[in-house]
Amino acid sequence: MKEIQKLFKNLDKKDFLFMIITSLFVLINVYFELKMPDYMSEITRLVETEGSEMNDIIHNGGFMLLCALGSMGSMIVASLFAAKVAADFSKNTRKALFDKVENLSIHEVKKFKTSSLVTRTTNDITQLQMLLAMGSVLLIKAPVTAIWALIKILNKNVTWTIIVGAFVIVILVILGTITSIVFPKFDVVQKLTDRVNELTRENLIGIRVIRAFNAENYQENKFNDTNDKLTKTQLFIQKMFSIMNPVMYLVMYGLTLFIYYFGANMINSAALTNKLSIFSDMVVFSSYGMQVIMSFLMLAMIYTMIPRARVSASRINEVLETDISVKNGTKTIDDVKEHGTVEFKDVSFKYPDGQDYVIKDINFKVNKGEIVAFIGATGCGKTTLINLIPRLYDTSKGSVYVDGINVKDYNFYHLNNIVGYVPQKAIMFDGTVKSNISFGSCNKVIDDKKINEAIRVSQAEEFVSKMDKGINSHIARGGTNVSGGQKQRLSIARAVARDPEIYIFDDTFSALDYKTDSELRKELKKYTKGATTLIVAQRIGTIMNADKIIVIDNGKCVGMGTHKELMKTCEVYKQIALSQLSKEEL
Repeated sequence: MKEIQKLFKNLDKKDFLFMIITSLFVLINVYFELKMPDYMSEITRLVETEGSEMNDIIHNGGFMLLCALGSMGSMIVASLFAAKVAADFSKNTRKALFDKVENLSIHEVKKFKTSSLVTRTTNDITQLQMLLAMGSVLLIKAPVTAIWALIKILNKNVTWTIIVGAFVIVILVILGTITSIVFPKFDVVQKLTDRVNELTRENLIGIRVIRAFNAENYQENKFNDTNDKLTKTQLFIQKMFSIMNPVMYLVMYGLTLFIYYFGANMINSAALTNKLSIFSDMVVFSSYGMQVIMSFLMLAMIYTMIPRARVSASRINEVLETDISVKNGTKTIDDVKEHGTVEFKDVSFKYPDGQDYVIKDINFKVNKGEIVAFIGATGCGKTTLINLIPRLYDTSKGSVYVDGINVKDYNFYHLNNIVGYVPQKAIMFDGTVKSNISFGSCNKVIDDKKINEAIRVSQAEEFVSKMDKGINSHIARGGTNVSGGQKQRLSIARAVARDPEIYIFDDTFSALDYKTDSELRKELKKYTKGATTLIVAQRIGTIMNADKIIVIDNGKCVGMGTHKELMKTCEVYKQIALSQLSKEEL
């Protein structure tokens, strides 16, 4: 229960006030419910007594009806307040979880997996919401009803009291046994739900490849295997809990039967003057005994929810309590003393779960306005290196400086306004061309004029102008209604529209044909004049005219200089160049 309590501590003052109101109305509800057997007993006595007035019976019946209406009304009000608290809790917890995920580094997101984070933000929070909505009512009502009813019948009849106690023990044993069997299965269910989400997401993202390789049956079998395991586990849990309901009703009606059986024997052996009072007590005792059993039936309902909610709370707390490795700094643009510079000092990096360094002892400085390119074999560490600048990861050793300030000291908002980052894989969001280019927040106003200019520079004008609504044309999630090259150009336009001091292009031009690549770079050079440009590329033609080329091989810098200098001094660069272009072209 500690996991659930941790989350419920986040309820605010208004929620606690609503919980108090809920508790008050639940107590009123219990009072009315437990008052009805008294009126029933009185009506029974009046009916059995000669000379009783009908008005007295109607009078007691009217009070009994009012108690029933009061019980119903108070429970409706209590449920409404409980539902409000549960909805607020769900909203606030989901927001806290989403905010936490937004601040996690790439490594931490990979540790949890995207599918698991989706399940925790939806299914797991729903389990806790249901527990809070029902539990805040039933967890108060059940014990109060049971204790109050037991006090009412205590010492009235020893035999009946022993019978009620025996049946309560039976219920507790049944509840304990079922819970101990079922509890471990809830963790399995949540993990299998994660896996189902993961496979569904994988199938949707890779649907083209699946069809191209006729892998539909393979993927279907993989999904069915996990789905069948989930179904079997869920069925086992439901079967176990389905035992509880008939057993509870068997206990409830068994209790009534025993009370009436022993009551009939008592009435049969009692003196004539005591028969009526015993019969009246038996009716009352039966009603209160049923209330006690019903209380445990309500507790049984909560017991079916608590184990799963506990697992869900543990999974949510696991995310909320995760230490963020890439933490926000305090430095802003106002603290900057130089502009457009990037410097690596003795930088080495290895992934948190890796043993070997991906990049080692990197040193270089890029001055304002320079175009610097990075080249090397696939997997040599180029992308990892430039990902350290916008702090997608933090260095393991050494420091990265942007505008003379260590990137670890920057406030994320200000660092991201200095750097315009275009990733290797273009990401498009559901919306329009306009919303995708003006995406996010920055210090500048990105109006239609700015958007059109960014489209022209990125060579996207040719296809955007042909769309039905121009910059207001729809872009599907993931950019599935535009080509790879078009997505890449829109991604470049997004960075251009922000007018950053430093541009980072991570193998951005690879999806473009040579003609578009050439024209785009010419326009970029004119437009970004005065800005610093860092380019990761595979094509020699893309970087030949860079002010400085840095050659990376197995995570180390093995060459630095212009194209002509590297052709003479760097064997790795020379081999890459000759593999792409002839000596005459070079």
